[in-house]
Amino acid sequence: MGEPNGKYRVMLVDDEPIILRSLRAAIPWEELDLEVAGEARNGDEALQVARAMSPHIIISDIRMPGKDGITLMKELMADDRRRLIIFISGYGEFEYAREALREGAFDYLLKPIDHDELTETIMKAVKTLDQQAQDDKMHHSIKVLSLLARERMFTEFIEGSGSPLQHMQWLESSELANAYTMAVVQLDHYLKLNEQWTMDEKRLWLFAVRNIVEEWSLVHDVLTVFPFRSGEWVLLFPDIPAERQEEVGQQLVQVIRQHTKLSCSVGFSPAMKGMDRLGTAYEQAVRALYRRFYSGEGGVFTVLAEPDAQLGGEARYPKHLEEQMVESVRTLQKERLLALFDETRAYIEQSAYSKESAERLLVEMSVVLYRQFEFMQVPFEWSLEGLLQDLHASGTLAASIEVIKDKFGSWMSASRAGQPKDKVQFVIDKAKAYMEEHYYKDLSMEEVAELADLSISHFCTLFKQTTGYTFLEYLTECRIEKAKTILLHSDVKVYQVAPMVGYQDPKYFTQVFKKITGKTPSEFREEAV
Repeated sequence: MGEPNGKYRVMLVDDEPIILRSLRAAIPWEELDLEVAGEARNGDEALQVARAMSPHIIISDIRMPGKDGITLMKELMADDRRRLIIFISGYGEFEYAREALREGAFDYLLKPIDHDELTETIMKAVKTLDQQAQDDKMHHSIKVLSLLARERMFTEFIEGSGSPLQHMQWLESSELANAYTMAVVQLDHYLKLNEQWTMDEKRLWLFAVRNIVEEWSLVHDVLTVFPFRSGEWVLLFPDIPAERQEEVGQQLVQVIRQHTKLSCSVGFSPAMKGMDRLGTAYEQAVRALYRRFYSGEGGVFTVLAEPDAQLGGEARYPKHLEEQMVESVRTLQKERLLALFDETRAYIEQSAYSKESAERLLVEMSVVLYRQFEFMQVPFEWSLEGLLQDLHASGTLAASIEVIKDKFGSWMSASRAGQPKDKVQFVIDKAKAYMEEHYYKDLSMEEVAELADLSISHFCTLFKQTTGYTFLEYLTECRIEKAKTILLHSDVKVYQVAPMVGYQDPKYFTQVFKKITGKTPSEFREEAV
C-alpha cells in the first residue's frame, strides 16, 4: 500500500476546528500507511495548501466560507485529475453531493461522520490510487465511484428518482441494459428482532449479514448487492431463469442461517431491462415475499403471474387505495384509514371478487400496512400472524373487513395516543436535549431521528405531537434563544453571532431573528440596555 516513492499524502479541509481534530485522531492514518500532509479551514486556503503539498487524497466539507468544495474540486482537478476527493455533506446538501459526483468526486459521506465508514472509503481510495499507478490511462467510470455512492444511486432509482444519473456516461455501458433479475432478502420477524437487539447488536448483526451476502455474491455472478431498508438487502443478477431461482435463493437462505442462525426469506422479480425498471423490479420482488405470510414460514418466493392477474384476473389490484392507506398510517390518521377499509369493501363487492381472491387482496394490503408500521418502528407489541389467522377464519367479506378495522384501529390508537407516555416523552426529551446541545451545527432531521431510533416520518409525527413544534421550528426557536443570550451577555458583534448559533449567512440570521422576535439583533440588544 502507498505511493511507490513513499506514503500517499492526505489533506483535510473543514471550517470547524473540532472536525479537523476529530479526523486527525479517529482515522488510523499510520495503519493505512498515509500521511496527513496539510489542513485548511476554507476553500481558498485549501487551494494554496494543495498546490504546495500535492496531496493524493483530499477530504473536504462540501460547504465552506468563500470558495465551496465543488469550486475547489474543479480547480484542483484542473491541476491534476488523478487526485481523489471525498466530500462530507449535510443532509440538506444532497444536490451538491450529486453535482460533485457528476464532476468527478470519488465519494461523499453524510454528517455526522461515521469514522468506520470513512476509513473504509479511504481504503478504497488508496486501492484506486494503486491502480492508477499501474494504469495511467484508466478512465473515470463506474469503477471510480465507490460502492457506497453506487448503492445510493441504485436506491434512488428504486424509490423512483431517476434524474440524478440520466446524463452520466457510465450508464451507457451499464450491466442493467441487459436483462436482469432482482432478489430482495429480508430477515424474518425483523420487527421482533429489532425490539430485542440493542443498537450496537443491531449494527453488528446487520453488518454480519451484509458481509455474508457480499461474499456469497462474489462467487455467484451477482452484478451488485446493497442494503435498502433496515433488515433488507437487494441483489441484482444477470437474468436467472425461473426454474433456477428457487435453487439460488435456497443457497443464500442456507448460508445466512449457517453463519448467523438467523432466518430470512428471498423474493425474486421477473426479468427486467434498464435502470428505470429498478423500482418495478423491487415492487414485484417484495410482493413475491408477501406469500411468506400466506404460508406462515420463510423461504424463497417468486412472482407466479403478471401483476394484473395476481388476483385471479377478476380486477386490477386497487393500488390507489393501498397508497392512501400507507399515507394514513404514516401520518397516523386513524379515521381516514378506517374509511379506506370501507372503500376497499365496496371496491371488492363492485368487482365481484371470489372469496379466495378477496382474502388474498386483504392479506396483501395487511402486509403492506404492516411493513409501514415496521418501517416506522412502532414501539409496542403486535402480531401480523394473528391478524392473518383471523382473516382466514372469517366467513364473509363484512366479517373480514371488521377484523381488519378492529386490529388496525387498535394499533393506530396505540401508535397515536396509547404508547407508553413515559417512553415517548423520554425519546423526545432525548432528541430535544441533543438539539439544544448541538444547535450550532448543521443539524439534520435524519441525524436526530436516528438518535431517537425512529424513522424520519414517525419521528416528525411524535415530535410535533409531543412538543407542538416541527423539527425545524424547534431548532429555530432554540437557536434564537441562544442568540438572545449571547446578545444580552456579551460584546460579540452581531455578524459574529450568526455562525455561533448555526447560521452561516448573517443576513439570513437577521431575517430569522426579526421574524421570531419582531426586532433585528441590533435593535434587540439596544433595547435591552
